[in-house]
Amino acid sequence: MGDAINGKKLFMKLCAKCHTTEKGGKHMIGPNLHGIVGKTSGTISGYKSSPAMKEKAVVWDEKALSDYLAWPKKFIPGSSMVFIGVKKDEERKDLFAFLATLK
Repeated sequence: MGDAINGKKLFMKLCAKCHTTEKGGKHMIGPNLHGIVGKTSGTISGYKSSPAMKEKAVVWDEKALSDYLAWPKKFIPGSSMVFIGVKKDEERKDLFAFLATLK
């Protein structure tokens, strides 16, 4: 398991321009990610996910999120996510540790 404190810092630096994390928070360019761990891709209430995200229907666990964050367009071709990815494994672990705290 990664470092949730560092994960929050990384989230603020890399993800907060497009995503919020507060319970009941608004969607931005990307969906609110509160409670994302354990959810199925493309099923976030109130957010219009891309057809590719819905069709992938992956459950967001540590491996799926790590694979996705390493190279989003390769993991879900046709997704609307424009982010290039997080290349360092340790940073992906830290991001997951932070997201896992959002229950």
